[in-house]
Parts: sequence; structure tokens; C-alpha cells
Amino acid sequence: MSNPTAETPETPETQPDSPSGTQSESAESFDSEVAATYAVLTTCWREPTDHLVSVLERGELTPLFGSLDEVDGRDLRSEYARLFIGPAGPPCPPYESVYRDGDGDDFGPVMGPATIAVDHWYRSFGLENAPEQADLPDHIATELEFCAHLASEGRDDRLEQFLDEHPRAWTTAFLDRVEAETNEPFYASLAATTREVLQR
Repeated sequence: MSNPTAETPETPETQPDSPSGTQSESAESFDSEVAATYAVLTTCWREPTDHLVSVLERGELTPLFGSLDEVDGRDLRSEYARLFIGPAGPPCPPYESVYRDGDGDDFGPVMGPATIAVDHWYRSFGLENAPEQADLPDHIATELEFCAHLASEGRDDRLEQFLDEHPRAWTTAFLDRVEAETNEPFYASLAATTREVLQR
């Protein structure tokens, strides 16, 4: 997401190479603990970086996720690819449109009507995906990044509205799938923590 006044952190520490294409800043610069929590979740739902692995190894996210066994960067990246990328259709697509725009029990298309609706939210706040941004507008990380932005701006009313219209409307099915499919304690903890945060 790109906006000179609405940048999100890579992790709780400053990280110069943000995958979202924004300059990073410390989570401590956010106006609320809620914004910082959403910013950390954003990072965790993106492809694991060496920095994230290092933060996990040092136990810096234990207050959020609880104690994790040894974390291996290669294993996390492999599991991320298996769960969310493919090769032949991932078991846990991380896109709202897949869950909301389907027919019955069938997955919907990527870049469906839900994608357009969530992108409209971003544009109404003057935000758009940076050109380097690999995530689609309705990727769970992008939606959580927008939640961090709304919380940091003190827009609690709009945050609740966005949560009800988008993340809360589809993530239960997604998070259930992640918990059922994952072989990595990190992703099981991430799914459980994300569910708890979204239900607050």
C-alpha cells in the first residue's frame, strides 16, 4: 500500500526492505497498540523474510503468538508456498474473493467482485498498492495493513465498518483451513491469533 502519510512497518523493528513497497517505520510510531498488532500480523501473513525469522528466533513475538518451537526459515518459506501459492492450487488461498465470490462450496475467482470492493475502500482513503506490491488488494496481509492504517489514523468507526464488511466476512473459513492444513506451529499460532484479534 502506498501513501506518503500511511506507511506500515515490516515488523516491530525498522525494516528497510518492505515487501509492500513502502518505507518502513517502527511499530512504536503507531498511535495505538491495535495498529501495531495489525501491522505485525500484516508482516506475518506475507512471505517470510530473514528479518521475520530472526525476530521469531529471538522470541520478540512471543507476547503475541506464545512460545514457538525452533523456527527454520527454509521450512517457513516452504510451508508458505505450499499453503498459499501452489503449485497446483494452494489449499489455503489467502484472498477474500476466493471465499466470498464462489458458488456454494466451490472457490470463487481470484480478482473477483470482493477484490474490487476492497480496492474501493483503499482508494477512498487515497491509498493504492505500490507497483512493487506482489499482494492483491484482497490478500489477507493487504487487508490487515489497511486495518493498521485506519487504527493509526484513529478511525475506529471506519475500522469496525471495514472489518465487518471484509476481513470478518471471510477469514473464518480461511483461518480454519490454515489450522487444518499447516504442518508449522507458527502458521497455526498465526491463524489463532489473527482470529482472536479480528473478533475483538
